[in-house]
Amino acid sequence: MLPRAIDIYRVLPELVWCGFGVLVVLMQPFVRNRHFFTFLALIGTLAGTAASVSAAMRAGPGFDGLVQSDSFSFFFRLLVGTVAFLVVLAAGPYLERERLPFAEFYALLLFATAGMGVLASAQELLTAFIGLEMSSISSYILAGYRRDSLKSTESAMKYFLLGSFATAFFLYGIALVYGSSGTTMLTKMGSEELFHSKLFELGLALILVGLGFKVAAAPFQVWTPDVYEGAPTPVTALFSAGPKAAAFALLLRIFATVPAATHFWFWAFWGLAALTMFAGNLGALVQTNVKRLLAYSSIAHAGYILVAFAAVTSMARDGSAEAAPAYAAVLFYLLSYALVKLGAFTIVSQLGGTGEKNLSLDDYAGLSERQPFVAAALSVYLLSLLGLPVTAGFFGKFYIFKAAVNSHLLWLAVLMAVNSVIGAYYYLRVIVMMYMRESSAEAKSAAPVGFPLTVNFVLAFTVVGTLYFGLFPNRVLNFILQPALFGR
Repeated sequence: MLPRAIDIYRVLPELVWCGFGVLVVLMQPFVRNRHFFTFLALIGTLAGTAASVSAAMRAGPGFDGLVQSDSFSFFFRLLVGTVAFLVVLAAGPYLERERLPFAEFYALLLFATAGMGVLASAQELLTAFIGLEMSSISSYILAGYRRDSLKSTESAMKYFLLGSFATAFFLYGIALVYGSSGTTMLTKMGSEELFHSKLFELGLALILVGLGFKVAAAPFQVWTPDVYEGAPTPVTALFSAGPKAAAFALLLRIFATVPAATHFWFWAFWGLAALTMFAGNLGALVQTNVKRLLAYSSIAHAGYILVAFAAVTSMARDGSAEAAPAYAAVLFYLLSYALVKLGAFTIVSQLGGTGEKNLSLDDYAGLSERQPFVAAALSVYLLSLLGLPVTAGFFGKFYIFKAAVNSHLLWLAVLMAVNSVIGAYYYLRVIVMMYMRESSAEAKSAAPVGFPLTVNFVLAFTVVGTLYFGLFPNRVLNFILQPALFGR
């Protein structure tokens, strides 16, 4: 039986992204012009992102409740679609410089984006598993895309092996949840009996382990520095923004739909948040490689987001109306974080040079003299990650801190403040290198690194977005604070 037209509309973004991915693969043997595939990928990412508007206009459950088209899924489809579009723009010059195939890269990127969209809109656990696998399998291949690089191959192998274990945990969790509740539909898991089911609790714990790997939460974060360092830098930019946001989206969906998850996960999130913040920030203190430093920074920021999750669980258990702002804090933080990480890794990609050899902090010494605009853009990103006013990162941290205080998680709020101070050291360290250290004689004699038009567009977009949401956050907040965010 053919699906209904309304069901097609509600998964239209994922169909468009997959369709363009298949088209790129089919055209690859017949077209040798690399710019053609870049153009096709840009059209595909834009078309899929635009289709999310059409899906949002026809909100409701699709395919008998397997997916949910609502304001929540619209937000994340828009986010991952924009991330994919910017990665395509930034990746073109990188692929040209490294002499890597264009078509396969863009096809994998489009398939990964479709998987993220499925994760964000899934209302049923096996559907979420399919989305997770679509995203993961494409990501494993992208991590090892530089096949002549041992580091890239190593990163792909580590990501694949550890990711396979995490997927197994997630799938076993689904099996236990089904065994205890008799369903994999999130909307049908509201029974009071599940609050007293140890089997259901164990299933939720295994699901949390699987998703904890995806968001780089400690102690499941060990893959992150090696994979981020070895993967092609545009792929690292994608990893830091897209899959992490999609996994957090699924966690939020489970929170908003399954009351027992909120009941069981409070202390788990409290411990994960504290451990993840310290693991990320303390690890970043000793890094001299910029990609590894930003990787540990990503772990720390996952910890900050988990603080908001702990606040959500605390508020929802008490029936507090303040739970909605805590949800909003997570969404706003993911938006600001995606902009900043995309911009920072795009700069690292260009400055790295052929073979990504210039990744040391010493390579950034005196950058403000050689390329002042690049240094200024990177400073904006770092200050946003630090959480300084006028940047989006300030409001992101402020709303999470406020949610923690409002839910009476004072110790967790104190730990977040302590970690923000620790993070200030290594963020300001990079800025000091750029503005207060002399360039090496070799760097002074070398020509400035070129930044193509597409890369400059990515930097301009992310800098303007970071500053705009730091000055005018209300428009986004009003959207994500609406009562019908989750389609109810």
